[in-house]
Amino acid sequence: MHPTDHEAQRRILHRLRRAKGQLDAVINAVETGKPCREVVTQLAAVSSAIDKAGFVIVSTAMKNCLTDPETPPNEDALTTEELEKLFLMMA
Repeated sequence: MHPTDHEAQRRILHRLRRAKGQLDAVINAVETGKPCREVVTQLAAVSSAIDKAGFVIVSTAMKNCLTDPETPPNEDALTTEELEKLFLMMA
C-alpha cells in the first residue's frame, strides 16, 4: 500500500467513526425525546460526515483504482463508468 493510501484510509476511518458517533447521538436524541432541532442538527452532521468520507473514497479511487486501458485489468480496479456511477449516487 502506498503511503498516501494509509493517509486516505486514516481520513476515511476518522470520518466514518465520526458519522457513527453522530448517528448514535441521533438515535439517543430520538429515544429520549430531544427537541426536533437537535435531532435535525445531528442528522445533518451524520449526512455531512458520510458525504465527506465518500468523497475521500472516490478521490482515492480516482488516483489509485482506475483501470488503465493499456494494462491488463485488475480485479480491484474500477472502470471510469463504475466510478462515475458511484460519484453520481453520492450527489
